Amino acid sequence: MDKIAEARIEADPSLPLIRMARDFATTPERLFRAHTDPGLFAKWVGPDDTTTLIDHWDARTGGSWRYVSVVRGTEYGFHGCFHEVRPDRIVQTFTFEGEPEGVALETLWFEDLGDGRARLRSQSLVDSIESRDGILRSGMEVGINEGYAKLDGMLHDGTV
Repeated sequence: MDKIAEARIEADPSLPLIRMARDFATTPERLFRAHTDPGLFAKWVGPDDTTTLIDHWDARTGGSWRYVSVVRGTEYGFHGCFHEVRPDRIVQTFTFEGEPEGVALETLWFEDLGDGRARLRSQSLVDSIESRDGILRSGMEVGINEGYAKLDGMLHDGTV
C-alpha cells in the first residue's frame, strides 16, 4: 500500500469555495462505487472515532441522502440531494443539520490517471467567505484525511 497521502485542500481567496484533491491506487469506477454504495460509504466516511448510520441513500440523479455520524454518543445529522450522478461526476448538496441554513453545493470528479491510479477532485461552494473559513477552521481536514485513509485500506484489501 502507498504511504499515507493527504488531501490537498485549498480555499479560493476571492470566492466562498473549497477545492480538494486526493490520488488513490485504484480506478475511477471503484472510487465512484465507494461514494455511491451506502454500505461502503458508511465504512469510510469521517474521522476514525465516528460511526456512520445511513438513514436513506438514493444515489441517482434526483435522489437524496441522509446519514447520522455518532461521535462518543453524540449524533450529528447530514443530508442532501443528488443533482447529478454519473460515473465521472457527482453533483450534490450537503447540509449539516446543526447549521441548516448552511447548504453547500458539492461537485466530485473521478479521474483516471492511468497505471491503476485515480484522482478524486471536489469543490464545495458555500454562501459566504465567512462560512467557508468557518468550515476550514472546524477541523474538517482531520475527517477528510482519516476517512480517505480508511478508504485506501478498503481499496487495498478488496472491500471496494
